[in-house]
Amino acid sequence: MDFCSPDDLSPPATPPSTSTMSLCRTGRARPTLHPCAIPPTHQNKIDYIGRAKSIFQLFDGHYKQLLITELLGCCDNQLLSQIHTLIAPKLKVDFLRQLPSEIAFQILSFVDPPTLAQCDKVSGYWHSLLQDDTTWKSLCLKHHYCHRFPVLQSMSFRNHFIRRYKIEHAWAQDTGSIVHCPNDIGSGLVTSLQMDDKFIVVGCDNRRIEVYDSTNGKFIRTLRGHEGGVWALQFIQLENGKHRLISGGCDRQVRVWDLPNGCPLHVLRGHTSTIRCLKVRDSKIAVTGSRDTTLRIWDIEHGTLKHVCTGHQASVRCLEVHGNLVASGSYDATARLWDIETGECIFVLSGHHSQIYAIAFDGIRIVTGSLDSNIRIWCAQTGKCIAFLQGHTSLVGHLQLLKPITPSDLPLLVSGASDGCLRVWNLETNECIHRISAHDNSITCLQVEGKRILSGGSDGQVKLWDIDTGHLLRPFTLPGKSVWRLQFNDTKAVVILQRRSQPDTETLHTAIELHDFDNYSKP
Repeated sequence: MDFCSPDDLSPPATPPSTSTMSLCRTGRARPTLHPCAIPPTHQNKIDYIGRAKSIFQLFDGHYKQLLITELLGCCDNQLLSQIHTLIAPKLKVDFLRQLPSEIAFQILSFVDPPTLAQCDKVSGYWHSLLQDDTTWKSLCLKHHYCHRFPVLQSMSFRNHFIRRYKIEHAWAQDTGSIVHCPNDIGSGLVTSLQMDDKFIVVGCDNRRIEVYDSTNGKFIRTLRGHEGGVWALQFIQLENGKHRLISGGCDRQVRVWDLPNGCPLHVLRGHTSTIRCLKVRDSKIAVTGSRDTTLRIWDIEHGTLKHVCTGHQASVRCLEVHGNLVASGSYDATARLWDIETGECIFVLSGHHSQIYAIAFDGIRIVTGSLDSNIRIWCAQTGKCIAFLQGHTSLVGHLQLLKPITPSDLPLLVSGASDGCLRVWNLETNECIHRISAHDNSITCLQVEGKRILSGGSDGQVKLWDIDTGHLLRPFTLPGKSVWRLQFNDTKAVVILQRRSQPDTETLHTAIELHDFDNYSKP
């Protein structure tokens, strides 16, 4: 292809006529040269380049590409290398630098965390962007880290996000640490468990309450005073940082303890049978339910009885408090809603055909689970049954309502039953969205937090599930004979289970495991 056609370009010098042959001084005929074959002068070269550039700019994209392809084909390796040296810097355009910083921060918020670590090394400008807290604040909001784990004032959003991401990774990959809390419970029954960022409190049927440090799993003290097995307990942190523990059990007594030093503050008497369930509303009010068929509302600040709530015809098995209301479930197959301030029954919720073992209450819905294998949802404003959930084939003993974290989240209910199944229900449609065959035997304990479900069964297994998909994330710990209790928060989990002392023996011991997934500030 000839791009030096006389029709396109003027030659740099006037050529001889192409119609005649000129004679040299020797008399020989000399052939006529092509216009482009005549060596131009330096100035003519410069002029020629200028005209070629002007004409090149008149081409459309196709012909520009065609011309460049032809020219590159005429270049040797050395020249191609020089061309590459000229082109490469023009191709390395930092697009983030060309954008307003607000848009650059927004773009970076869509990058996954491992890639962000690589982005930090791209350039000094990218590094400076990733040192700005704006990007990390967007990431914290996107991943809901601020909602579930409030940012400390002394911690930047960047450090907070890195910490939270490492914690999430440790949960998923089982890279946390495990501490075995010392105990002499032996083959005894663990009936109750609570933990927060300071204490782990364990109630047992051997009349004792064991207290541990939740930061390191070390034993603190045993609380003695109950004359029978402890069947229910709950502690609350006061505004001054102190803790109050409320406990009840077979001796029919409610005890109020100063948890840090283990001192008993009040012994509350009145129930005539075992206290089976207990809930604390705040630092002033606690509610207990008993096999004597009554609920009692206590002033735990002054150690006095406020109200006796009568109406149930059988043992009160479960309680849930929300604000000034308490919902109770009984072996008489009914649930009731009570006013804490007056002690009056507001509604009687009838519909189950057998004992109620589990109740959940969020101020809007009351949810009950029964030995009849069904779940009923009641309106807290009218007392009417608004949904009847079927699917479980045995006793429904565990229920937990989940509040939406974001406006796009669905209101969910998680249920666990003696059929070994977990079910996740969409409360907008009252449909089961996940049926999980979780355990080979009864589910003994269950908790849901964020997107995680942790379940334990009488098959000795503890398992971690993804609530969005219903898939098993991983077995949580080594199996035992049976799982008594479990509880977890964002950074820690406590699991209490029975194991054989030796593989070849039937002797059982109780294992209390503290799983810690927050190693951000640890060496």
